[in-house]
Amino acid sequence: MKKGLFVLSIVTMMLTISCKEQKESLGLLDKAAFEQEYNGKQISLYTLHAGDITMQVTNFGGRVVSLWVPDKDGKCEDIVLGHPDINKYIATEGERFLGPVVGRYANRIAKGQFVLDDITYQLPINNNGQTLHGGLHGLDMVVWNVDKVTDNQIELSYISPDGDEGFPGQLSLHMTYTLTSDNEFKIEYKADTDKPTIINLSHHGLFNLKGEGNGTILDHVLTINASNTTPVDSVLIPSGEIASVENTPFDFRQPKAVGERINEDNQQLKNGSGYDHNWVIDRKSDKDVEFIARIYEPVSGRQMEVYSDQPGLQFYSGNFFNGKVNGKSGKALNYREAFALETQHFPDSPNHANFPSTRLNPGEIYTQTCIYKFSVKK
Repeated sequence: MKKGLFVLSIVTMMLTISCKEQKESLGLLDKAAFEQEYNGKQISLYTLHAGDITMQVTNFGGRVVSLWVPDKDGKCEDIVLGHPDINKYIATEGERFLGPVVGRYANRIAKGQFVLDDITYQLPINNNGQTLHGGLHGLDMVVWNVDKVTDNQIELSYISPDGDEGFPGQLSLHMTYTLTSDNEFKIEYKADTDKPTIINLSHHGLFNLKGEGNGTILDHVLTINASNTTPVDSVLIPSGEIASVENTPFDFRQPKAVGERINEDNQQLKNGSGYDHNWVIDRKSDKDVEFIARIYEPVSGRQMEVYSDQPGLQFYSGNFFNGKVNGKSGKALNYREAFALETQHFPDSPNHANFPSTRLNPGEIYTQTCIYKFSVKK
């Protein structure tokens, strides 16, 4: 990553009190609550530390189940939504995609169909007549192999067989989560295939910088480095248009509270029940990891920046939570009390020739890097 990417337009400071040092008061999840065999493979829980942050990960779907980050006063809070034990992830109640990797194709594919080399492939339908995040049994619902674990890093792998959820080709996947001394959560993906296929991976963390269950995210201040979006229909499938954000509620090129325009009389907002859309990042290059977004919570001072080498960012404002399910803190997971910033290719790309390609051929290597960097604002 280039040095210039760390030059910020606002003044920030590094976190100064480690959540590892506060380990006894954090209320970390019990490893025993995640020890279980599933489809013949062992699930467990792993705790990572680096810099001032502490994270817990299970190899069931590569889920981040807790992420403790200090505020401006040094108080640590768990800022990701999740469940207290593995059974609640396996027998999903409410939101299925709490903290995992999603794929083989993150986001939506229209009617679950795409054509590759004149062959039409049909995927399982699991969202309003569409395929969402890989289907009924995507990468979030499998047990990944744990290849290596250190204090600050876990390496995971999985082989998705040819025909898995309708996708062609055997896909060999490798994923590394690293916490750095700069308070970054870095995700690196790598994959190869033995047949032409499509691939679009993403991390589906659901965040609240106040802490899980601690109130609205509408007062979080968001910046997205994007001049365009890909408009969607009523079932959130892109039309194929690349539309300017100018003079719309989708213009986050300058910092703006998430809730400032979320309830306007705007058809796109109605289609998503709020924000659940893909932004086309104003990239400087095709491959470099670049700054793409920043979100800040004014009371705690917590700030998260997002860096990526992907062309798109899906911003979701927690519109479909209804408070009927409690999180691991025992607090309800309420409407618009979480957000996702998912780095990825565009939704339904295989059905839009003008979108960046998600095709992967034998002999090619798919790679992706996403970084969530934490700090506090003075």
